Amino acid sequence: MIKDVKNIRTKLRAGIIYLALILLPLITGCFEDSSIKKFNSREQKLYNKGRGIYNSVCISCHNANPKLPGAIGPDNYGSSLDLLRLKVLKNQYPPGYIPKRKTDEMPEFEEYENDIDAIHFFLNN
Repeated sequence: MIKDVKNIRTKLRAGIIYLALILLPLITGCFEDSSIKKFNSREQKLYNKGRGIYNSVCISCHNANPKLPGAIGPDNYGSSLDLLRLKVLKNQYPPGYIPKRKTDEMPEFEEYENDIDAIHFFLNN
């Protein structure tokens, strides 16, 4: 009788593992993540360039997740092109803009003048 119980348990475990191995790829492959945006090749280049600059420069003050505030800099997801151009290049704000933080610690990054569009695309996608 003990042998029968062990045999049944072994077959049951094997069946569960087999079922998991069959169903898991089917389940994960059948549902497309609608939160993943599809970019054309130009947009993908812009996104990758903006993400690269953000991850190599901006996250020293801003959060790695642009939707969250950083240790020094505020969240910056969805920032307008005008705000980015003025803040990144000249450490200024557009007229009427109310800053999220009252610090003036952000340096000017004039060397990224030609990359503002890429940073903007990354922060808005």
